[in-house]
Amino acid sequence: MNDLIQTVAVYALPVLFAITLHEAAHAYAAKFFGDNTAYSMGRMSLNPIRHIDPFGTILIPVMLYFATSGAFLFGYAKPVPINYGHLRRPRRDSAWVALAGPGANFIMALIWTVVIYALAIGGVREEFFMLMAKAGVLTNLVMFAFNLFPIPPLDGGRILTSLLPVRYAYKFAQIEPYGFFIVMALVLLKVIYTWWMAPVMYLASVLLQLITYPLTLFFH
Repeated sequence: MNDLIQTVAVYALPVLFAITLHEAAHAYAAKFFGDNTAYSMGRMSLNPIRHIDPFGTILIPVMLYFATSGAFLFGYAKPVPINYGHLRRPRRDSAWVALAGPGANFIMALIWTVVIYALAIGGVREEFFMLMAKAGVLTNLVMFAFNLFPIPPLDGGRILTSLLPVRYAYKFAQIEPYGFFIVMALVLLKVIYTWWMAPVMYLASVLLQLITYPLTLFFH
């Protein structure tokens, strides 16, 4: 129980930010490209309560934490409602709407990385804040990589659907009702992490290091 409390304290804020901005980014992108559905339902919001799913965001992660002793965690927020028919150019714009969520996570990972350097440069010795910043980087890189996996209904699946020729895109989109179960099976078999998430997270972390390289020079 003490481990759970400590984990929640460190990860609560980063996870809330990661989920909230991910979903709000989808809603903002949809509105930008012509669909006001999410905006009219109040989902283009930075209020976490509007995006939290009690079952998927709270109950499932807690149950998995105890069931696997913290070895495996999974959760999800309420999907942002999007009417793709309202987008100005549905096939093209749906890719940008899907990419907005992982894009927001990458930007947040960058912000948390800057926070780590700021704490180090500022001489902050409180371990809790450094752990929280590192948790922010990890949480957002995980969400970035996982959501880009090319199986619908994940964002990567929607991006791939928009890029495929119409005939193949229609057939590929038909697996969406089974996508959740396919993804869960691949997660449990550690296929997604080993062959997709680990490489994508590594490449994203390298890009973060390149972007923040001037801070590295300043720190040294």
